[in-house]
Amino acid sequence: MAELLKYLIVQGQPPARTRKSCETQNPLIFNLLQGMPMSLAIIFSRAKLGINAPQVTVEVHLSNGLPGLSIVGLPETAVKESKDRVRSAILNSHLEFPARRITVNLAPADLPKDGGRFDLPIALGILAASGQIPREPLANYEFLGELALSGELRSLNAALPAALACGDAKRDLIISTANAQEAALSSITRVFGAENLLQVCAHLHGREHLFQATPPASPERLAPKLDIRDVKGQWQAKRALEIAASGGHNLLLYGPPGTGKTMLASRLPGILPSLSEREMLDVAAIYSVAAQQPDHNMHLRPFRAPHHTASAIALVGGGSYPRPGEISLAHGGVLFLDELPEFSRHVLEVLREPLESGEVRISRARAQASYPARFQLVAAMNPCPCGYQGSDQRPCRCSPDQIRRYRDRISGPLLDRIDMHVLVTALRQGEMHAHASGDSSADIRTRVEQTRSRQLARQGKTNSQLSAPELEQVCYLKETDRQLLDQAINKLGLSTRAYHRVLKLARTLADMAGREQLTTGDITEALSYRTLDRARA
Repeated sequence: MAELLKYLIVQGQPPARTRKSCETQNPLIFNLLQGMPMSLAIIFSRAKLGINAPQVTVEVHLSNGLPGLSIVGLPETAVKESKDRVRSAILNSHLEFPARRITVNLAPADLPKDGGRFDLPIALGILAASGQIPREPLANYEFLGELALSGELRSLNAALPAALACGDAKRDLIISTANAQEAALSSITRVFGAENLLQVCAHLHGREHLFQATPPASPERLAPKLDIRDVKGQWQAKRALEIAASGGHNLLLYGPPGTGKTMLASRLPGILPSLSEREMLDVAAIYSVAAQQPDHNMHLRPFRAPHHTASAIALVGGGSYPRPGEISLAHGGVLFLDELPEFSRHVLEVLREPLESGEVRISRARAQASYPARFQLVAAMNPCPCGYQGSDQRPCRCSPDQIRRYRDRISGPLLDRIDMHVLVTALRQGEMHAHASGDSSADIRTRVEQTRSRQLARQGKTNSQLSAPELEQVCYLKETDRQLLDQAINKLGLSTRAYHRVLKLARTLADMAGREQLTTGDITEALSYRTLDRARA
């Protein structure tokens, strides 16, 4: 009998052998226990931790004692409040809320849980433990959803990361219909959308079947609204944009006000290759965690342009529960910083590590999170405080000390990480009235895709992501070219990092021309884009 009672408490109905033994020894007690409902139910769900979705096992146990509901497992306030939402949702769905002592454990116990995403699994656990829904199908599903008091399912954020993790675990996902299409972007996961708690119960009973969500139709890539052909003149800056797009290089445009720096930078996404399926999922997952809708065509790479008053947390992310910042929202695309020296120096310095590593790690007392941040930095600035140093339009009124202090707002280590410094001059009077001409964004994008395909075939990544050992393998230098670079290092005071940036840029120039071997022309052109290093020297 002790064996039977132990099994009932932990697993529910006993196996046939134990049941037969108990029936022989004590038929009366066996008949009473035979109708006893299972008091423990296990439901699978997902937490939110950066763009990851660790599994959470929701264990619900019903026991004798004063009626009540307690939740353990490091729940935050919103999770603790779910007991009131769950009770009302069950009752308003015309189901029975058991008048027993209910204990809900969210395992693992050391993982913080926040939000209302566990309302649905907690409700289903209570219903399964009290025998109102079958327990057998539960092992094949994971559940996410916030419950309204009426039993309706509300939308939540970070649905796509949960769907991806659910597919990896070989389970189906049941979620609110408001999140179903987003979650269905995961091609490895079967996603079912539900309007309310009763629909989920009917699906588990097999009486009605929830609809299987399909991902939204992928729109064709349209011609970009901002075409680089619309920019008059500025041939050097246009070439710099194509080089930056071809190798994924960081770019700094500087020049007098009104010369078209912002106009040029905003057209960079139109000449970048389309996002791959994996990159598109990564970008969509970041926006899902941030509870934002992408403001760009999903085929186009994101373009983020925060104001210069943005804080360091707004740029890299943070908060009590770390959320992605602008550099993560620009993952796979472009981060444009206009009026670069106007940003706080402290804010700019936080960009240094993500520019190298391609990710940002945020640590807080309550949680730690890691977000991808492989973005392409494009910045714009004036050459001096008044903006007209070297301009033919009006004289500069700034003293040398003012110009030095203005440029010193950008630290040397950050400037080292920017591959190209390009001067954008004012248009001549004849160019201003001429019709826009030159290659369209679509034409340039075709050449960029061809250049990148060479890089991916050779090394599996763009030139800007090459490490120092990889760079030595793909950049063979002749002795005369080595001497040229040594002279440039001595004259301009280039750091080792800047030296590697020059080599990466030269490698891209050779790829654009379809050459395997670097030439002296590639190296001299790459050095010509280190103009601000020359000014500091």
